[in-house]
Amino acid sequence: MTNFGKVAVLMGGDSNERAVSLLSGDAVFHALKRLGIETETFDPSDRDIEEIKTYDRVFIALHGRGGEDGSMQAFLKSKNVAYTGSNSASSAIGMDKLKTKLLWRSLNISTPDFLQVTENTSYADIVNSIGLPFFIKPSNEGSSIGIDKIKNEQQYKEAFLKTSKIDANVIVEKFVDGEEYTVAIVNNKTLPVIKIKPSSEFYDYEAKYLKDDTQYICPSGIEKDKEALIAQEALEAFKAIGCSSWGRVDFMMDQQGHHYFIEVNTSPGMTSHSLVPMAAKEIGINFDELVLEILKTADVK
Repeated sequence: MTNFGKVAVLMGGDSNERAVSLLSGDAVFHALKRLGIETETFDPSDRDIEEIKTYDRVFIALHGRGGEDGSMQAFLKSKNVAYTGSNSASSAIGMDKLKTKLLWRSLNISTPDFLQVTENTSYADIVNSIGLPFFIKPSNEGSSIGIDKIKNEQQYKEAFLKTSKIDANVIVEKFVDGEEYTVAIVNNKTLPVIKIKPSSEFYDYEAKYLKDDTQYICPSGIEKDKEALIAQEALEAFKAIGCSSWGRVDFMMDQQGHHYFIEVNTSPGMTSHSLVPMAAKEIGINFDELVLEILKTADVK
């Protein structure tokens, strides 16, 4: 096995996704220990971040702001420390749903219609542009935090107030009536597509992390050639943002079989409910092997 030196598992932080990050980091830490790799957990909200310079490699298991938005990646690069995941610029774009969708749209990569909205945007204009129902989302959050499905004006007003407190940039997105899927990517290779069937109206925070009745279907049920084509497009959508190492691309498929890429996750969860380990398991890669494969991609970006 490669000598990885001393590895820090960056986890926790102070974003809205701290609790999930602690679970991810703990799972990665124990996998590295089982592999015999010298490793320690490192919570930047508890320790001086300058101490990260004493490590040879960093496995980023931070989620959300401060860990997934490019700031930590830029800091690690400035200290010449190798890390997993995408570089600073692509992490910043991937974290920002508006920038991601604008970039995809410019490259003719399929994504649902969307608008950036402010307190001055009229509800009628939104409905005229993208129809009902629609989603409202903070542009810079993950784990479905702050997302609501809107069916009427009162709902929209209440949701906008809530979402605008989470992020100054708020978007609305056309509702795609169909199934949700995800494509995991590790070291330039796509893993089997997973179909997600939540018991709730959509795949929200509770369905992701708290409920046990969300169904994850792998193989996805998509016809083999079509799945391969979508997976290839997902990899292209990932690379279009400049992403590398590992990540996930989520998409929806409507009733007519058209697919639309929703967002990129440049630091996916590694918990018991997480999708990347699930997809890897489908092709015989266990959790420890997956962690090792991701660690191998760590470099100074």
